[in-house]
Amino acid sequence: MITAHQGGHAALVENLYERGLLDSTWRDVWLAVPRGDFIPDRIWRQAPDRCVPVTDPAEREQLIASDEPIVIQLDDGAAEGPGIATSSNSMPSMVARSIALLDIEDGHKVGEIGTASGHVAALLSERLGSERVYSSEIDPALARLAAANLRSAGYAPHLSCSDGEWGWPNAAPFDSILATCALRHVPHQLVRQIRPHGRLVAPMARDFWSGALVQLVVDEHGVASGHFHSGASYMPMRSHRVGDGAPVDSSTARQRQSAVEPHELLRLDFALYAGARLPGVRMWHTEDRGTVQVWAQDRRGSAAMAATGGEVWEYGPRSLWQAIERAYDEYTDLGSPGAEQCGLTVRAGGESFWVMYPTRIIEPMPHIDPELRPARGFLVP
Repeated sequence: MITAHQGGHAALVENLYERGLLDSTWRDVWLAVPRGDFIPDRIWRQAPDRCVPVTDPAEREQLIASDEPIVIQLDDGAAEGPGIATSSNSMPSMVARSIALLDIEDGHKVGEIGTASGHVAALLSERLGSERVYSSEIDPALARLAAANLRSAGYAPHLSCSDGEWGWPNAAPFDSILATCALRHVPHQLVRQIRPHGRLVAPMARDFWSGALVQLVVDEHGVASGHFHSGASYMPMRSHRVGDGAPVDSSTARQRQSAVEPHELLRLDFALYAGARLPGVRMWHTEDRGTVQVWAQDRRGSAAMAATGGEVWEYGPRSLWQAIERAYDEYTDLGSPGAEQCGLTVRAGGESFWVMYPTRIIEPMPHIDPELRPARGFLVP
């Protein structure tokens, strides 16, 4: 069900303001940049299991006026595909949270990774002036859509059709950079393009967790460090996508008792910790009438499945559920730290995930095969 705000865009903006997600300056900015001006004709609503076409004009207006994402592209624009969302106009409340973490001031220069339809670039241009906004989009069709939308709205930021992973080295330094697509790791070349005390805000996604917003502050030595904030489910940067691992051999199935209920694994704070301890392990779940079912799989073909009140099924050479239980015990022994007590530090040599303070680094479990560590740019000390 679409939760539209009666009163259209103005009511949506007022709702964001009343929730403390916009200050008075940003409320005026959002009112000047109607969301509907950046929504293409063909759109979809994200349902739990698929993308649903939105063809009814009334439903379209309701969706635009709601605090919900609007899918604007499937399957990278391919005519025939499985119907996977690959670009969207993000949930307005998430956009507001992300922009607030940039701590933008008059005169700042900001870079955006993932122009999509151009809405965020327009908000930044309204606030700072087009000449102080840079935005990159890897998809040519989306880049053309964004350019047309921005031109029609009277904005002219610096646009490029390129992989945002590389930023804009010729335009550096920036006061802040915002990613509107999920990163698996933070490329240090982006950190190098931010001035000391500047910020990088990005949704991040790893195998064990679907997304969390991180805010990093850059120091005088080119090291960026900061805390995670709310959950943030975004589509991955194209160059950060990962393929499926080895298939699971169902003939190796075996049962065991579980020491942890599946629903206890769904908290963002635990998922952040487990993702650091178990790189290469992917987890997903379903919920139906109070029953939670969790699946986990690594890249070598080991897997586990557990449901509320039931036993665990494990597959493959590794006791994957046992490793998850071990990570959960460690996490509770630490006092079950919240997501905002978890953080990330990015150096030229890679990244480190930490809990409570930057020197308390969480390393992968010793038995993790080095080949299963996250991709280029992530090195746990």
